[in-house]
Amino acid sequence: MRIAKITSHILRYQDANDFGTFRMTILVRTETQDGIVGWGEGIAMWPEACKATRTIMEEGFAPLLKDAGDIDVARAWELMRAHSWWYGEGGIASIALSAVDMSLWDIKGKEAGKPLFELFGGAAHDALPANASCHVNKATLDACVEEVQSYFARGFRSVKLGLGKKGLSPIGQDPEQVVRFVGMLRDTLGADAEILVDIGNGIDWDLDTGISVAKRLEALGAGWIEEPFHPTRHEDYQALKSAVSVPIASGEREFTLTGYRTLLETGAVDVFGVDPARAEGITGFRRVDDLLRQHGKTINAHAWSTAITTAASLHLSIASPAARLFEFKPHPVVVQQELVDQPIMMQEGLARPPTRPGLGIEVDEKVVSDLSVG
Repeated sequence: MRIAKITSHILRYQDANDFGTFRMTILVRTETQDGIVGWGEGIAMWPEACKATRTIMEEGFAPLLKDAGDIDVARAWELMRAHSWWYGEGGIASIALSAVDMSLWDIKGKEAGKPLFELFGGAAHDALPANASCHVNKATLDACVEEVQSYFARGFRSVKLGLGKKGLSPIGQDPEQVVRFVGMLRDTLGADAEILVDIGNGIDWDLDTGISVAKRLEALGAGWIEEPFHPTRHEDYQALKSAVSVPIASGEREFTLTGYRTLLETGAVDVFGVDPARAEGITGFRRVDDLLRQHGKTINAHAWSTAITTAASLHLSIASPAARLFEFKPHPVVVQQELVDQPIMMQEGLARPPTRPGLGIEVDEKVVSDLSVG
C-alpha cells in the first residue's frame, strides 16, 4: 500500500455505561493512493493526551509513512516504533502507534477482500461467550443486583463487575460490601452464573485486604479477580497468587510486549487484559498473544471504547485460542450503536465477528464530525 493521507479526529461523547461521564478518544482515518480508507483508534482519554497523540500521528507518523512509498503493515509498524522509541517506550507513543496500525490492518483486509480474523490464521472459535462488562453504579445493593440480573435475562453468558467507578454505588470502597454484593448475586443468579470481579483503578487495597477479599470471593465462585492492587505492585500480586486459587487478571494498563513479558515473569497473573487501541495496535496485540499462548495464559481483549476498537478486539479474540470470552458494554452509547453502519452486538449470548473485509465496519463520518472536538 502507498499512504496518501492520515487525519485524526478527537471525539468527546457521553457514556451511559460510565454514569453519563463524558469520555474522549482519538480516531484516525488513513487513505491510500488507491483510495482505500482504513480506520483506527487510540484510547488517549484526556484532552491533552489526545492532542499529543494527534501531533505524533499527523506530524510524525504521517510524513514517515508517506515518504516510505510502497509499504506493508509489518514494515510500517517497525518504522513507527523505531521513530517513536525516542519518546520513551509505551504511553502516548504506543497509543498513536496503535491507532495507525489498526487503520493499516483495516486497509490490508480490504485490499485482500477478507475479514481480519482470516488474515490472522482463521477462526480459533466460531463465536465467544458474550460478557456484560459493567460499571456497578446504582444507589443500593438490591438495585445493583437487579441490574446485573437483567444482563443475564438479556442473554449475556457472564458479567464483569467494574467496582469503585463513578456513580451512586459505594461498592468497592468498602471491601465488606464487595463480598456481600457478590454473595447476593450468587444467591440470585445461581451456582452456574459466571461472575468476574474487576476491583479496578478506583481502589487500591492493602495486601491483607486483597487476600481476605479474594479468599471470600473464591469461596463464592468468582471466575477471576482483576486488579485488586495497582498493577506495578508485583510482590503483592505474587503473595496474593500464593494465597488463593482463583485466577488473577491484570494487564490492561500495559503498553508494550516488554511490559507484558515483565508481568508474565511475576508468575502472578493468569488472565492478561490487552487493548489494541493502547498496546501498539493489532500488531502489538498479536505479539502479546503469541507470548501468552506459549505459556498457557488467557488473553482478554479490552474493548471498552468505540465500535472500531470493538471490531479489532473481536477479530483478534476470535483468532486466538487463548481467548475465552468477549466483553460488551451493556448499555447503548453513540460510539458503538451510531458510529458504524452495522454495530457489533451480542447475538444469542455470543460474540460473532463481522465477515466483511478488514475490520468489517463502515464508519459514519457525519457522526465522527458531530462528536469531534478538534
